[in-house]
Amino acid sequence: MPAELVVVRHGQSTGNAALAAADAAGSQDAGITERNPDIPLSPLGREQAGDLGRWFASLPPERIPQIIKSSPYVRARDTADIVRDELARAGRAVPPPVLDERLRDRETGVLNGLPSAARQARFPDEVRRRAHLGELYYRPPGGESLTDVALRLRSFLRDVCREQAGRRVLVAAHDAVVIMLRFVLEGLTETELVALSGSVANASVTRWVADAGRLRLAEYNRTGHLQPGHLQPGHLQPGHLQPGRLRSGQPLGGDLLGCHPASGHPGAGIG
Repeated sequence: MPAELVVVRHGQSTGNAALAAADAAGSQDAGITERNPDIPLSPLGREQAGDLGRWFASLPPERIPQIIKSSPYVRARDTADIVRDELARAGRAVPPPVLDERLRDRETGVLNGLPSAARQARFPDEVRRRAHLGELYYRPPGGESLTDVALRLRSFLRDVCREQAGRRVLVAAHDAVVIMLRFVLEGLTETELVALSGSVANASVTRWVADAGRLRLAEYNRTGHLQPGHLQPGHLQPGHLQPGRLRSGQPLGGDLLGCHPASGHPGAGIG
């Protein structure tokens, strides 16, 4: 298994900003014209990625990533590249990111890029079906359920554990990937998963470390490396562990199942 698995959400994207503005205004049009894979970082997102890279560069040698894996989506790739550039600027060279399609964002099909008002107006039956099935199992037309995301992440984890034994691995991806890695590795229940929904900040850090043959959650949703002006409303978490809700009776930082993810349950916007 890897010595350390660090997963970061990309910096704010233009899609994140557009959807937030549309929802705040009650608009049905976010004005997003790109394909989901092509949505870039916003200017703020690039600043956040720079903060992230400088924080990594400030870590002791035993914490510097040795390999970077990234979602192929532009916003994640650019975050990974900016982090790598900051590491290189500090004299800590890391090989170019390796793209892996299993780390892509959740595909939300016909609902992709739609503000809340548009979903309600154009797809009221889907809104009701989503509420009935729950976020874990709901699959929008042409899209994925979160359990679908979990399946591809189980495959990714098997490969990382086999190929990157003893190494420090950095992953640049999306909020759904961060949450579903917790789901897979920790065996979270559906209720615990829902409690985490929406909690993953742009450019935040979630980290697992090898401990006595297992992976242990060390940090969740760390944002303390971001400059004060780069924090977004609702994402003002301090730079230490944010536990969310773990399984009843399970201590924070308890043993995880490393390369043998917990069985748990089988695993709409722009994350």
